[in-house]
Amino acid sequence: MDLQDQLKNLFPDHEITPEEVVEKEAHELYVQKEPMICKFEKRKGKATTIIEGYEGTDEDFKILAKEIKTKLSVGGSFKEDSIIIQGDYRDKIMAILKEKGFKVKRVGG
Repeated sequence: MDLQDQLKNLFPDHEITPEEVVEKEAHELYVQKEPMICKFEKRKGKATTIIEGYEGTDEDFKILAKEIKTKLSVGGSFKEDSIIIQGDYRDKIMAILKEKGFKVKRVGG
């Protein structure tokens, strides 16, 4: 006896209604004309990749940061209008951003 049968026994008058499917709208990021800057730095002896120069809203930039971190499976943060990614992932990040339609400029090294 599965859960549905048990619920029918407990509540014989209850009718099952189909669940409503909530469609999630795809959020489009603001694509700017000026290139974003992707640079490499060492902080406290550790390699970090920093992305700066986004002109859209902070919420869009945070969404972009989360997307990059999940695609690369790395840690990072969003501070002071820049995305800080742990490790040297400039080439991969630039490829991801170019796929999305952003112009990216590589700085340093």
